[in-house]
Amino acid sequence: MKRSSKQAIAVVALAVISAAPLAQTQPPAHPPGQASGLVAEVRLATRDFHDVGVAIAAGYASAGSCVSGPQAGAMGIHYPHGALVGDGVLDARRPEILIYEQRGGRLRLLGVEFLVIAEQWHAVNAAPPVLMGQHFHYVGSPNRYGLPPFYELHVWAWRDNPSGMFADWNPHVSCDGYAGESGAHPGGHR
Repeated sequence: MKRSSKQAIAVVALAVISAAPLAQTQPPAHPPGQASGLVAEVRLATRDFHDVGVAIAAGYASAGSCVSGPQAGAMGIHYPHGALVGDGVLDARRPEILIYEQRGGRLRLLGVEFLVIAEQWHAVNAAPPVLMGQHFHYVGSPNRYGLPPFYELHVWAWRDNPSGMFADWNPHVSCDGYAGESGAHPGGHR
């Protein structure tokens, strides 16, 4: 075998061996395949929040309900970060809301929702928000959340969504198992 072929095999073998411990530490809840763009940024930013206790320590708190869909599916349990929701800024590494699902008494991180109050956004921006190429949805008022008009964008970084990674409703998500977080295992999925 030529020297360059042996070196190439050695490099590939080293890469496989080096990646094995990383694969064991990745949370198992993410959809298959490689993420890119905003989904990859969200995964990096939220990888520690699979443990809801870590999310709470970082300033996120349950909104106390599960948001079900108008037909099939749901959005899940929202954990907003009050300071981020009210700051008028959008940052891919600092989502305003974490989204969980409760099944079997355990909370599982599904993704995030970026949210900015429309009045705050338009005070310093002429156009509606776009984050890493993704356009936000406008929600007028009155709305079911009791908020003034706002822009929002869901990113299903940790749960596949057949409707699209940025769709509001996910047919794979359900509020059927939601009984309040007091009965949920605080460690996230296991």
